[in-house]
Amino acid sequence: MSLTNIDFPLPVRLAEAIANPLFPRLDTALRSGRHISADEFEQHSVLVEYHAEFEMFYGRYQVELIKAPEGFFYLRPRPSADIGTTVLSELDMLVGKVLCYLYLSPERLASEGVFAMAELQEEILSLSDEKQLLRMVSSRTGGTDLDKKKLLEKIRTSLRRLRRLGMVTALGNGDKFKVNESVFRFAADVRSDEDPRAVQLRMIQEGEAIFHDDELPSSESLFDDIEADLDDEQLDLEV
Repeated sequence: MSLTNIDFPLPVRLAEAIANPLFPRLDTALRSGRHISADEFEQHSVLVEYHAEFEMFYGRYQVELIKAPEGFFYLRPRPSADIGTTVLSELDMLVGKVLCYLYLSPERLASEGVFAMAELQEEILSLSDEKQLLRMVSSRTGGTDLDKKKLLEKIRTSLRRLRRLGMVTALGNGDKFKVNESVFRFAADVRSDEDPRAVQLRMIQEGEAIFHDDELPSSESLFDDIEADLDDEQLDLEV
């Protein structure tokens, strides 16, 4: 006996969306927590064309397909979601906030959104509270000196994680990267009448570098065994 219910056929547009040759890779990326921006033209175009159909598709898994005001897409699991979720570390979110601050800066226009690891580290050190950073990077209690080498290693790991989420793009084999518009995921609070860069700076300094909806879809390939594939990463970030 067939288990197929022919009384409820798959809508034609949804069938077209799923049959698209880009769908398997796109679906895997979204379920892994990746944010798809216009920089990924082909996949982004598929999401734009079949937005309503994909909303229906992912809704069956208790997951929302979100289109941010800036135009990028991502999945937001509901509490009853049928896919795994994970939460970024405090340092990951701080790095994300600082990247968003850089994205909003006049320097981004001059550099076309390209920054170096040294610039990111300098901004984190200058904008953040040192005690806060010490707590994030040091496993010792009662320490007073910020281990900048250890901080750099942690920032590299966070940046690789955010690259997997589609928020930065590695450039070449050096220490440069491009900040993508999807970094605005860290800027939900600055979509107001206030100066967005000033709001972002205040949130960094006050330690409010968090998502409101801080659970992300997860897969083993996204967060597990990060150290195991560091040698294969294009983003070496040597400084």
